[in-house]
Order: sequence, then C-alpha cells, then structure tokens
Amino acid sequence: MTGDALGVTARAWCRVDLAGGTLDIWPLGLLHPGARTVNFAIDLAATVQLAPARSGYRVRQRDGAVEADSPAALARQPDGALAGIIAEALELPPFDAVLASDSPRGGGLGASSALAVALIAAAEEAFDRPRSSAAERAHLARDLEARLMGLPTGIQDHYPALLGGALEIEQRAGGESVRPLAVDLERLGASLLVAYSGQSHFSAGNNWQVVRRRLDGEAEVTALFAGIAQVAGEMASALEAGDLARVGELMSQEWSHRRQLAAGVSTPMLERLLAAARGAGAWGGKACGAGGGGCVALLSPPGAREAVARALRAGGATVLAVRPASGSIEIST
Repeated sequence: MTGDALGVTARAWCRVDLAGGTLDIWPLGLLHPGARTVNFAIDLAATVQLAPARSGYRVRQRDGAVEADSPAALARQPDGALAGIIAEALELPPFDAVLASDSPRGGGLGASSALAVALIAAAEEAFDRPRSSAAERAHLARDLEARLMGLPTGIQDHYPALLGGALEIEQRAGGESVRPLAVDLERLGASLLVAYSGQSHFSAGNNWQVVRRRLDGEAEVTALFAGIAQVAGEMASALEAGDLARVGELMSQEWSHRRQLAAGVSTPMLERLLAAARGAGAWGGKACGAGGGGCVALLSPPGAREAVARALRAGGATVLAVRPASGSIEIST
C-alpha cells in the first residue's frame, strides 16, 4: 500500500448456500412464486486494502500486479477488471489496491461477489463517499459483475458477504426480501464440513445454460426448479428449528434436482465426494454454488465429523477450516 493515512481495509464473507441458488437470478425467482435462497456466511474472507494514490490505478493480488492510467484501461486487464469496472462506475480517483481471498479460486463460495462488495465499501470509506445500504451495495455489485461477465448474475452471494449470519432471501416483485434467520451458528459449525474438490468452476457459464432453458419454458428444467423452490421453502424452518439432520437431508434433496439442470453441473468427483461423505455418516450435502467443480458442503453428526473429513480427504478433497460467520462486513482505517 501507499502508507496513506486514509488507507482502508474491508473484509467481506464468503458463503455456503443450502438451497434455492440460481433462483436468485432475475427473473427466475419471479417465475416460481415464493422462491427463496437460504445461505449463511462463513469466516473465509475476501479482503480489500485500498488507499488513494497521486496518480494511476494499481491492483495487486496473489503474486501479480497490474497498473493503468484510467479505470477503463484497468478494466481491460483480466486481473484488474473487477476493480476497473467498479472504479469506472463510481468515478473513483487514482488508488492503490490489494485484493485477497481465503477461498480456493473457483470454489463456488461466492468469493468474487464478496470482493466486489468489499471494494465498493472500501472505496466509499477511502474517498468519503456517501455510505450505501447493504441492498444498494448488493445491487451495484451484482449489476457490475453482470457487465464484467456479459452474463446474468444473481443476488444471493452479496448479502451474507455484507450482513453475515444465516439468511433467507425471498424473490419478490419489485425486489428481494432479506430475512436474518435465528440460528445457533456455533452448533451449525460443529456439524459443518466444506471441502474443495480441486476442480475450479465457472458458475456464470452453468447458470446461463439453465437460465436460458428455464426462460425457454423447457418442461424438465421448469419441474426441477419447482423442486428446488419447494426444498428451499422448507429449509429456513428446519434451520431455525435446529433440526440439522433435516437440513442435511434437504441439502441432498436440493442437489438431486440441481444436478439434473444441465450437463456439467455434476461431475464424477463431486458425486464421489458426496457419496463418500454419506457413507462415513454425513446427514447430507451438496455442491456449493452452481456446481461443475468447486466445493462441497455437508452436515454430519458432530461425532461423525472426523470420519467424514477423513473420507473426503481420501477422495482427494481438501477439507477447509471454516465456521459460520455472524458479523457484518468489517471496515477499518
């Protein structure tokens, strides 16, 4: 960083989605009245350090750095594209930024969206802009990610990144309704396992396939989304009731529908990991995000958790050290 006293650090959270993903992509949720997505934040952070600079735009992440003399030029560079698009939209003056994520790349844990909202929050703080609400930050990040990828994007990743905790995000005409869920996060964490398959995924590609097929009215895909919506409708009450065995079963039910949405959502590796975990005593689980690789999330009896973790490692996965995160986005100067 520049060492400027106005330097800001923003930390936003990745998430695990339990049910109802993809229905958060407009207008799919509106086609299934009452559709909702249930997820929760985890303590894998996307971190942005940002400070004003005298000239130019510099973005560092991992072992590389990119520089440009304008936001538009920054946006044309793959490793600076997200920061460049946000800088252009917010008309930001020159800055020096460092981006980092605790999530495996392509893990399906919403890391890119967490980075986007962290960048927006850090920029508002560093340049003393009016502070946006969580909904405003979520909508701006979603729309700019869609611009970046040239594909439809959803809204579910941004709210846990900003608010923390467990959430129910209902898709309604005129905008989503976000409800924090009363969940014993410590108890949830004692049953949670998240494992990276080693296969990076590209969620937008899978999402566009299924969005297009649903908008075309394909009967099979429409029925599968109806099944996903039904499972998601049961998930919040099971979670708030503390019935984690039922939550695990519902995750598996959701995956049984989701894996059929399009070729490539399921992979042999994902199926082997989920089967191995169930064989070791897990209540149930699913691939995170749009599938096609990335992470799997599972719930198991606490007493079986180590056996499930061993089964996942034996299957070639990396078990991540994660816990549910209760706090909102962290911003410090």
